[in-house]
Amino acid sequence: MKKMMMMAMMLVASAAAFAGDSPALKAIMKSKDYVEAAQLVQSSLSQLADDAEKAKAYNKIVDLAMKIYNEQSTIQTENQVNVQMGKEVKPVDTKAMMESLICALDAANECDKYDQLPNAKGKVAPKFSESNKTRLWQQRNQLVNIGQEAGQAKDYPTMLKCWEAFLNSDKSPLFKDCDRTQQNGFIGQVAYLTAFYNYQAKEFDKAMGFTEIAIAAPGEFKEDAFKLKLELLKSNLNNRQDSLQYVQNLRKLYEERPDNNALLENMYNILTGLGEKEQANKVLDDVLAKNPKNFVALADKGIAAMNENNFDEAINWLSRASESSTDNVAIMMYLGTCYCQKAQDMDVKDPKRKELYKKAIEVFDKCKQLDPNKEQANWGYNRQNAYYNYYGPESPEYKAAAADQ
Repeated sequence: MKKMMMMAMMLVASAAAFAGDSPALKAIMKSKDYVEAAQLVQSSLSQLADDAEKAKAYNKIVDLAMKIYNEQSTIQTENQVNVQMGKEVKPVDTKAMMESLICALDAANECDKYDQLPNAKGKVAPKFSESNKTRLWQQRNQLVNIGQEAGQAKDYPTMLKCWEAFLNSDKSPLFKDCDRTQQNGFIGQVAYLTAFYNYQAKEFDKAMGFTEIAIAAPGEFKEDAFKLKLELLKSNLNNRQDSLQYVQNLRKLYEERPDNNALLENMYNILTGLGEKEQANKVLDDVLAKNPKNFVALADKGIAAMNENNFDEAINWLSRASESSTDNVAIMMYLGTCYCQKAQDMDVKDPKRKELYKKAIEVFDKCKQLDPNKEQANWGYNRQNAYYNYYGPESPEYKAAAADQ
């Protein structure tokens, strides 16, 4: 009796071990077309027996999609040879290449998700990951080429479809260990342009994601991508609360990039525009506590004091800003103007009055030296005014300054 029970258990185990594919998987495996297979997987995923069957089903989609892709890729390769030999080339269906490759990448990603799960024995033993990684990793680059051709033809939807698929697939766990040396030369540019076109289409969330890829990628597009990120951060400023949140986002970025004065300027201007004068000043004071020579912070404090007609304070900050950046003509002009304004507010008999005009002349002469064509700042009138009050209207010095005006 005991022996019969043991035999029965062995038969049950044997039946389980050699059980065939489920009816749903059999239908999928009979598919001849990747679109049909994808539709069947989508409609019958819950009917598949286990994770292993789901991995196998998605791998079938990859097989069928890559069959179409490889057919067109072979024609493409043959055409390259035919061009060299002066033979006629065959038409290549780049749309079929694009759609089949994108489908294969998506299906391979899903396949890997189930392929990496523990089997009935609790072990992870993927069957398809290596083969899919091998046959898809390098082929992804074709999406960049097809997208570039579409962009040149002004077919921007196709361009974005290709480039987005390329970039999104790079984040797939299936490719985590792949060598990225080759794509490092162009992924930053592709990511930045993809982000830019999504920004123009007002797809701000998508644009932000691709911007982050461009910032992290090697190459020359990091700074352009960072500037685009700043634009994206303020793309949805609809109310005061949004603006304050934007400042907080800038503050976090500034902690990461303390040398980026564009961030500092943005924070200060937003807070000033919101009437948050105390917060705006604190932003500048915090920066100057760490770096007393920060030009933007010094200049902003000087200009703010000048706008409030606090010329002593303005002269202090603007002098320090000019020392920090010795070729900034605009700040020098503000400094010279403050000397003139302070002098005009003094009694005409005060001997210090003329000394202020002399200092203004020194600053304005430096402006003329650095910017003779007034391209950075129109210093001419203020310089003429300083010469008038220091030398007098009949002096040759004033007349020469008037000629420069």
